Amino acid sequence: MNKLSAIVFFAVSGLLLSGCVGGGDRAAEPAFGKYDVASASNTSAPSSTQLQRSSDGGGGDGKDQSEEPNLTLDGSGRVAQHAVPSERKIIRNADLSLESETPEEVQNKIAAIAESKGGFVIESQQRTSDSRSAKRDTVTMSVRVPAEKFAEAVDEIRKTAGRVLVETVKGQDVTEEFIDIEARLAAKKALEAQFIEIMKRANSVEDALNVQRQLSDVRAEIEKIEGRKRFLQDQASLSTINITIQTPAVISANSAGFFTKLTESINDGLDGATSFVLGLVTIIIATLPFLLFIVLPIFLVLRYLWKRFQRQTQAMETEKEIFDE
Repeated sequence: MNKLSAIVFFAVSGLLLSGCVGGGDRAAEPAFGKYDVASASNTSAPSSTQLQRSSDGGGGDGKDQSEEPNLTLDGSGRVAQHAVPSERKIIRNADLSLESETPEEVQNKIAAIAESKGGFVIESQQRTSDSRSAKRDTVTMSVRVPAEKFAEAVDEIRKTAGRVLVETVKGQDVTEEFIDIEARLAAKKALEAQFIEIMKRANSVEDALNVQRQLSDVRAEIEKIEGRKRFLQDQASLSTINITIQTPAVISANSAGFFTKLTESINDGLDGATSFVLGLVTIIIATLPFLLFIVLPIFLVLRYLWKRFQRQTQAMETEKEIFDE
């Protein structure tokens, strides 16, 4: 048994003893000396020790002990809990692609369906595929409905449009993760209670501050776990449905035939050729000052020197021929 385990064991024993004798002399309780606070977050009491809260004697809070959670710490410092049956946590989402002549009317119907099921619209967007037209032919929106009304909502949304192009329903079982989070949360809260009891019996300010730092770390972990738990509860209680509504003209334009694609390829080729010519002209215009003011003077100077060299060479050859004669 390490030092901290002995401290916790004697502390709990002292509390139980004082409660049995009706709050006797506190001088008889074991005093706390120096202890290694850093090991408190990794070490717990032996398996025979339980966290108990008494309602009588020793300054109890007056609550019935049966109302408190019965958490037992095993030798590894983890909380041993009885298996508690829990309903399954399923995150259900759906993606629907619909075809309709009037996307805006379908959008209003879907919003009304979501509100009638106790849900709401979280995002809605309208756009047009033709910049020259003022009519918006494509609508995308996302709604959230209670999980128990998910199937009904999907069925009613499906009926608002003339045709369903794509329908995808996805489900994710997070029951195991949720149970694991609850177990971790119970363990951290038990450790928090243990730190609080140790801090109450600290003999010096330094010991109290050390325990306070460890307690702050535990509480930060508790808040993080509780945040993840709230997120899973929200995702499991409310399902998300993403809907895309398009007119038949937009769908036909998206599924063009061979000749349409051939025309687009020719247009793309002409655009590429035009871009190449324009780029070449841009390069020539950009390099023209360099050619005029740098390359051309250098070329003229080199040409002059070369002709002068040729004249000198020719004169020397002529003089040599005359001398030979």
